Amino acid sequence: MKILVSDSITDNGLSVLKDANLDVLYLPNASIEEKSDAAKEIYGWIIRSGTTITEKMIEDSSNLQVIGRAGVGVDNIDIQTATRHGIVVMNTPDINTISAAEHTLAMMLTLSRNIAIGDSEVKQGEWNRNELIGSELSNKILGIVGMGKIGREVMTRCRSFGMRILGYDPFMNQDMFNPEEVRIVELEELIINSDIISVHVPLTDSTRDLFDYDRLSNMKSTARIINVARGGIINETDLAKALNDGLIAGAAVDVFTSEP
Repeated sequence: MKILVSDSITDNGLSVLKDANLDVLYLPNASIEEKSDAAKEIYGWIIRSGTTITEKMIEDSSNLQVIGRAGVGVDNIDIQTATRHGIVVMNTPDINTISAAEHTLAMMLTLSRNIAIGDSEVKQGEWNRNELIGSELSNKILGIVGMGKIGREVMTRCRSFGMRILGYDPFMNQDMFNPEEVRIVELEELIINSDIISVHVPLTDSTRDLFDYDRLSNMKSTARIINVARGGIINETDLAKALNDGLIAGAAVDVFTSEP
């Protein structure tokens, strides 16, 4: 059975597939056109975040039976079309949970202690230590948008810093959490009261542009926002304007609407 792996994976991962007697077509650096052509012959397709499987790709892949997403989000797969064609779509929901939570903490510390700015200025021969004192995380209010697995891991780690936690998730309520650990609130209350907001929701029609200029303007002027979830949840144009207008103190993002 021939399968396509169109994003980079480890040699160990490839070995697992080959040891299962699968005919692996490994094209991590292929163009969209090359991926589309290769997909016409395959029964299985493994992707990460670098490949977007469109309706046309699925329509043209008459033998395709299963799509595997090495990661959590499946917003880069046309699930409706896949379902219509009887194609199974699977993800790996636990694979990056701890890494994403730890990365969030790295971004949070970098923001609060002005590490990135300080690093850049020192490399330019500047020494503005009095302007880069930063702020402590202890006793700050962290607003977690999306209380799934990653959001809960972030909560656990941030409580160790002495932070107070607000959580928002439209699919969860306070009964699901210890009130001594987190207080579940509406999104607007979280935005108004948080010192740091950390975003951990999938990209869907309802979360696209979830943070636009209006919502960003409701944040504290001293607040910061972090997004390691998906590009498009925070409107990038509005975020740049909010930063330039001095409405918020900072932002850390490593996901964008359009990525290389």
